[in-house]
Amino acid sequence: MSGIPAQPVVHEVNTRVWLREIQRRTGRHGGLGDVPKDAWDEVTPHGIDAVWLMGVWERSPQGRAIALRDPSLRAAFTRAVPDLQEEEIAGSPYCIRRYEVDADLGGSAGLAAARAELAGRDIGLLLDYVPNHVAPDSPWTAEHPEYFVRGSEDELRGDPAAYLSVEGQVLARGRDPFFPPWPDVVQLNAFEPALRAATTDVLMRIGDLCDGVRCDMAMLMMNDIFARTWGERAGERPADDFWPTVISGVRRGHPGMIFAAEAYWDREFDLQQQGFDFCYDKRLYDRLLHESPESVRGHLTADVTYQRKLVRFLENHDEPRAAYTMDPAKERAAAVMIATLPGATLWHEGQFTGRRTQLPVFLDRRPDETPDLALRAFHETLLAAVHRSGMRTGQWRLLDCEGWPDNPSHRDLLAWSWSGEAGRFLTVVNLSGQRAQARIRLPWPELGPDERTLTSLLDAARYTRSGAELTGPGLFVDLDAWGTHVLSVG
Repeated sequence: MSGIPAQPVVHEVNTRVWLREIQRRTGRHGGLGDVPKDAWDEVTPHGIDAVWLMGVWERSPQGRAIALRDPSLRAAFTRAVPDLQEEEIAGSPYCIRRYEVDADLGGSAGLAAARAELAGRDIGLLLDYVPNHVAPDSPWTAEHPEYFVRGSEDELRGDPAAYLSVEGQVLARGRDPFFPPWPDVVQLNAFEPALRAATTDVLMRIGDLCDGVRCDMAMLMMNDIFARTWGERAGERPADDFWPTVISGVRRGHPGMIFAAEAYWDREFDLQQQGFDFCYDKRLYDRLLHESPESVRGHLTADVTYQRKLVRFLENHDEPRAAYTMDPAKERAAAVMIATLPGATLWHEGQFTGRRTQLPVFLDRRPDETPDLALRAFHETLLAAVHRSGMRTGQWRLLDCEGWPDNPSHRDLLAWSWSGEAGRFLTVVNLSGQRAQARIRLPWPELGPDERTLTSLLDAARYTRSGAELTGPGLFVDLDAWGTHVLSVG
């Protein structure tokens, strides 16, 4: 396996869109094996540990045809790309016909070349896995109808939005329990032992090609959620859950393979217990965007062992762009925050340059947007500084920010420390649009009474304070709106 650390920094790349832009720039058509080194350099800035090539698998022609007939999808496509051509609609990367690398991307040889290019930089490769459903034209529908949730001809006639006829079988369309069925996919049966064995086999083959998988909507396959969604139609509920069965089987052949779960509904801890290395921290994302600094702080009081297995993010292909949801100063403060918290960190290609258009995953082309070069420089400095410091190899601790009776602005500040062989580090973030002050007592009695130097990792500013002050009343901090400190403490 490539050098993926315990708390990796991951860069998500929309593979088809990225390749198309490379082809336009170079004037040459090619797949993943033809990507020039400078293009790999762009998606692997210093501080990235793994690249998630989103959407490499063979998409479904039948699923694409369904999408083309859907007026609401077509409207969303043209909102994102007003001059979109029909041939630029590739179909959904989550409507998978087969787990074979798409020929348009250079097939398995192209992916192998991409993996080698990344491994040469000591960077790992993550790919998608969609456990809940497959495309209607998947070979499984003809060869293994027992893998699917099935219905009757009467149900098909009564509710054609929930069922479809495939290869002489009535199969349920894929869904989650809170929304109408997805029109372009058919539902796999998490309770079926043969499907669990087949999933293990597919993931074993995928494990030959990469270092880990991001599992789409992973909580849908948990026994309790699946039973609530499908009831008696799923058959007898097994004693063992889906993911422990599958992951343990895969790890017999790929012991170091990383499993990351897209997870919602507060099921992150449960999925960690079922074998996942990492789970999306959607709750932190929502609190950062919509709730108070105190709410964010409350989230960070969770056990650090749990937090180390979360994926922190400010955007991904399912969420609006950070440059669209946050003003520039808040976006920078939030970036400092997730870059220095425990857990995995997920960045989305285009986030560093301030892209604002959330692109539907069906599309091969995104609109041209002027890159924000200052924002890119900020992110590159941040990622490189955190990586070079080695802070995230140490022990993390949430710190108190103490204020005064006549000044409650300390409630807008969040602070935490890292300490270990790499040194001692302090992060402070003003998560508000107002200036804020506090005292922050540092948890290192070994600093003693002598003078200590605090050095900013982002701009090399230096501050001298006595150890007695830092560990006694605490470091006095005065930050402008959305201001931050990332300091090494010497």
